[in-house]
Amino acid sequence: MPKNLQLSLFTAIQDTYREAANDAPISNAYLYGSLIERGVVTHDEIHERVPVGRAGALHSVGARKVRWLQNTMRSMGVLERVDGMRGRWRISPDAKKRLTQVPEGVTMLAFESKFGFAIWSDCRTFFSGINEEIHAVISSPPYPLRQKRAYGNPTEQEYVDFILRCIDPILKNLVDGGSIVLNLSNDIFEAGLPSRSMYLERLMLALHDQGLRKMDSIVWHNASKPPGPMQWSSRTRQQLNVAWEPCYWLTNNPAKVRSDNRRILKPHTDRQKTLIAAGGEDRTGVWSDGAYRIKPGSFGGQTEGSIERNLWSIGHRCARHNLVRRYQAEQGLPAHGAPMPYALADRFVRFLTEPGELVVDPFAGTLTTGDAAEQNERRWICTDTTLEYLMGGRVRFPGLVAP
Repeated sequence: MPKNLQLSLFTAIQDTYREAANDAPISNAYLYGSLIERGVVTHDEIHERVPVGRAGALHSVGARKVRWLQNTMRSMGVLERVDGMRGRWRISPDAKKRLTQVPEGVTMLAFESKFGFAIWSDCRTFFSGINEEIHAVISSPPYPLRQKRAYGNPTEQEYVDFILRCIDPILKNLVDGGSIVLNLSNDIFEAGLPSRSMYLERLMLALHDQGLRKMDSIVWHNASKPPGPMQWSSRTRQQLNVAWEPCYWLTNNPAKVRSDNRRILKPHTDRQKTLIAAGGEDRTGVWSDGAYRIKPGSFGGQTEGSIERNLWSIGHRCARHNLVRRYQAEQGLPAHGAPMPYALADRFVRFLTEPGELVVDPFAGTLTTGDAAEQNERRWICTDTTLEYLMGGRVRFPGLVAP
């Protein structure tokens, strides 16, 4: 059976078993009827028998897909056969309590929007198999935390190699002058010490050795970040509370990098507008041994806006994240532990790409990057290994979530 199946069929099977009273076992006949009612298969696909294979034996193609998925879900621990009850399955006892990870080598289309695709797959599996020009990668990989979050973090020792393995299949399709943005944590500490890990420096050097060049470390200042690190700031008092994370911006060709700061200009302040209207400065000044000079008329030119600085103050919560969280709660889905703010992804999408170009995120989570690309009419492909996060992210795209 092909592995590139619609995730809608997978989730409909899972939902049918989850909704069974007291997790009771159900027959395949009941399952087929439920899937037809949900609109993921038709009556003919289940009941019509067509010649299959060289022998031309008659089989139901739709029923074969369902049975293949049942066995896939059994290997994942989601479903189990019921002993002594032929043809009856049920949800496994702990399937409702844990995140559903994609089986090795499997790729499924979660959904398709006007501009992009959400893919349930390991990013290495998916991006190794495509040949599509990529203009930008905007992602927040899992952090190498000592206490793992639910979505599964590699250990600190494995982290650099992990990122390199994930980026490598994407690099072959990155256009000349394309960009990669990685939002990473600066707050990873050496074991039992208030000194920070050097994993970021090692990662940047390793990416440089792979042919990438560092354009900048853009500071994401998050005033709403919770106090921490608790052990070293609040208990031992040896550190300061954190308020920022780095967003490393890299490219494969700095001479032809495709960024354009005119796409993210800020409106002039009232003071700037007044200065421009007056024709600029009326004074002369020299600072820093001549490095900075002001003369009459400086800053008097009419421009479209102010050039953005490399420190971005953006809060973590926003209306689009609140929409996702409400939907997750309604559907009984787990909340993602570290979502990227929409405004952060939006600014990078506009800065680094033009409409129609392709943006990808190999660690999609609840699809913030895909959302920002969609709103700005960029094509996008996002992958994630955790089914529940993609299911929660569907609500960002109107018309995709069943009422």
